[in-house]
Amino acid sequence: MDKTYVLKGTPESQWMMVDASNQSLGRLATKIAYMLLGKHKPTYTPGVMMGDFVVVINASKLNIAQKRLDEKKYYTVSGYPGGIRTYGMRDLMDRHPDRIIRAAVWGMLPHNKVGRQLIKRLKVYGGEEHPHTAQAPKLVS
Repeated sequence: MDKTYVLKGTPESQWMMVDASNQSLGRLATKIAYMLLGKHKPTYTPGVMMGDFVVVINASKLNIAQKRLDEKKYYTVSGYPGGIRTYGMRDLMDRHPDRIIRAAVWGMLPHNKVGRQLIKRLKVYGGEEHPHTAQAPKLVS
């Protein structure tokens, strides 16, 4: 019988950078979620913070179909009666393109304590500039 591999000590995290220009939202989100979870590492252990920090640049240049921009809606709820707000994808793409990628990645992460820690490792920026040059992120294609 094979034994389950469990990492001893603290796993080392690297900084990865992904360019979102001309990429599909779903395929990009799966790649990001994969790196956040650490499934690309041979020492992957479920339930352990194995993943890397991911910096996404050019979020405003995603390749999204026009019909989807018009029809897809995002919702936020304040918790009060009548406190639901609806945002169209086109509106969100113009104002906060980072929220679209963050919402797509969050849907692919576990919805528990580990997932809430992992989503904090995702840094999304609409343009080329980002404040993480000191970490020297590796560009992932």
